[in-house]
Amino acid sequence: MAKVIPFKAVKPTRAIVGLVASRPYQSYTINERESRMDYNPYSFLHIVNPGYKYDQVITGTERYQLVRNRYLEFKEDGIFNKDEKPVYYAYRIVNRHKQEFNGIIAATSAEDYENDVIKKHEDTIAKREEIFKNYLQTVGFNAEPVLLTYPDNEIIAEIIKDAQKKHAEFEFTMTYRDTHYLWKIDDEEQIETLKKEFEKINTIYIADGHHRSASSYLLFKDEKENNPKHKGDESYNFFMSYLIPESDLVIQEFNRLVKDLNGLTKEEFLIKLDAMYRIENRGAIPYAPSRPHHFSMYLDGEFYSLYLRKANFDFKTALDRLDAQLLYKTILQPILGIDDLRNDNRIEYQHGRHEMITIKSSVDSGEFRVGFGMCPATVKQMKQIADEGLTMPPKSTYILPKLRSGITIYEY
Repeated sequence: MAKVIPFKAVKPTRAIVGLVASRPYQSYTINERESRMDYNPYSFLHIVNPGYKYDQVITGTERYQLVRNRYLEFKEDGIFNKDEKPVYYAYRIVNRHKQEFNGIIAATSAEDYENDVIKKHEDTIAKREEIFKNYLQTVGFNAEPVLLTYPDNEIIAEIIKDAQKKHAEFEFTMTYRDTHYLWKIDDEEQIETLKKEFEKINTIYIADGHHRSASSYLLFKDEKENNPKHKGDESYNFFMSYLIPESDLVIQEFNRLVKDLNGLTKEEFLIKLDAMYRIENRGAIPYAPSRPHHFSMYLDGEFYSLYLRKANFDFKTALDRLDAQLLYKTILQPILGIDDLRNDNRIEYQHGRHEMITIKSSVDSGEFRVGFGMCPATVKQMKQIADEGLTMPPKSTYILPKLRSGITIYEY
């Protein structure tokens, strides 16, 4: 039974929301970040990069306190305002490829995360969890929702559609040509209906934002232990999420690039591959795989198709059937000697929207020796892996939609 409740969001004013909204801080290069801050005084980047004001890099707890100061200044200047009553927010994103995502921004339960009602499919790094937990405790807010997905529900969909018949409170387009829309769902009857419909859902899955949800859970545990009057309805019991139906979720693949052949010649490498794969040379024309357990490979100016010899591989779990895991277990680890996918600097990842031509360019440049393309995972696979209590290798999925920071803010 999922607990998904309305909350009072802090939001920018309608006139400047497009100027405030930003991509996640880490997704910008230093030059991109500074350019946006040079020419846009409203950017949320000014809050999360407070050292810009003093022309220096500030880290650790000192930075966290300055983040809070900048946030409070934005509120004092009327750039941000808090809604007067708890509501749900219907939210739509339409990207440049005309893909449309419709869902609800709401507060989701840290206890649901603890009790596996909210399930994960990726491992998190304990150090990063702790860092972000400390950040949340100091700054007192979270400005980017976790992306969650739930089974399609006609009643929830109908309430979202009803909200979208009204004039949107926000409608703006980012430089990446994603258009964002927000509507309040403030009708009391609809609010109660949404609560009850989410309560009927046994499991919700994290699509993107594993570290944010894990850190929010750590914050909940800390605050609960330190509050002798804990009741369970305090703001720290929840974290902000964008919930979309499974049919709206888009999963793209991350392709792999490797810098060397682990001391093997091209011929030795191909012979080792032949033990597990039927190999076909496809020539110089870019070639992409068409089905699961089928990879493309670019090596020495030529594309190859690799078809798994299934008789030689035993599928025991949902994770075994995941192509990212299969590539790791049959090629990356045993042949190319890559044990640690997260930290080995010999491997890099490119998400699927760059396509095979980018892999070709990266290998042709000499920076990499070989590249592998694969089919994307499915929502069904993601759910099965989570249900079995397993986790995907890093960079197994590139999830859409991609969210923006600073549009709705959850205060602790």
